[in-house]
Amino acid sequence: MLRRVPQLTHPDLLVGSEHGDDAAVWRIAPDRALVATVDYFTPIVDDARTWGAIAGANAASDVYAMGGRPLFALNIAGWPRDLLPLELLGDVMEGGASVAARGGWVVVGGHTIDAPEPLYGQCVVGEVHPDQIMSNDRAEPGQVLVLTKPLGVGVITTAVKRLGAEATKAGGSIHEAYSAVVASMVRLNDTASRIAVAAGVRAATDVTGFGLAGHLHKLARESGLEATVRRSELPVLPGVLRLLSEGFVPGGTGRNLEFVADAIDCGASDEALIADPQTSGGLLLCVEPERVEGVVNELRATGHDAAIIGGLDRGRVGHVNVRD
Repeated sequence: MLRRVPQLTHPDLLVGSEHGDDAAVWRIAPDRALVATVDYFTPIVDDARTWGAIAGANAASDVYAMGGRPLFALNIAGWPRDLLPLELLGDVMEGGASVAARGGWVVVGGHTIDAPEPLYGQCVVGEVHPDQIMSNDRAEPGQVLVLTKPLGVGVITTAVKRLGAEATKAGGSIHEAYSAVVASMVRLNDTASRIAVAAGVRAATDVTGFGLAGHLHKLARESGLEATVRRSELPVLPGVLRLLSEGFVPGGTGRNLEFVADAIDCGASDEALIADPQTSGGLLLCVEPERVEGVVNELRATGHDAAIIGGLDRGRVGHVNVRD
């Protein structure tokens, strides 16, 4: 997710970041600003169209996390054409276009290069009202943390890679988990974003590669606050706890834990879940206490497995406490 950079002095640049995979916001009128972001990755499922749809949903996530709506996108692809047919790349792009159509943006072109392994994603341009921007440096003491999607994407996709496609099919050992994770990853954060903006939320982040722990640490740090998470309230995808116990832990989990090593307090059994890297994860919203029940009820009514997972207060800046 994004970080506000006050040292950038151009009056029309409202939000920027030193991280290349984050979004920037540029004011084009008193009541309009453009959001630009980009993301891409290697396949995490075997079906080409599904991978394309996941990549498209993931790429648009930063726009939604800022309270905006995507307008158009450009495809970004790397393809080993001597190893894989170009027709398969067409299927990937069809998946990306299908999720864009569902979200109301259009894919208007792009660029493809030869690459040793397949890569796909989108550069997405969206629009947001300058007064409704959500960012990760605007949280206030006493606000409640709401997570809009369950955790465990990295765990399940790791199991898919190790166990193979047969395990994901009907009757396979991870069929239920696989079906749930695909449904979660292709779900857009558009409705969750609209609900948050309507409730006056101005502090949020999407939960992606750094995991819940990393993104919450950054949000708390940028807002000058301390965060507390209740482990029993964390929403989790089906089968994740079993898969964790069987050792299906992504390599990115360890890197995420290194990133937050000095800023997190939790039991060892919780580390692998809260540091699990998410692809096309949910939004983490900072909601005023008097509005949180309505926000969660509306999210659940629209099919989100949303949960109140903790809160924010003054204390050790950037610290994350995981408690019972």
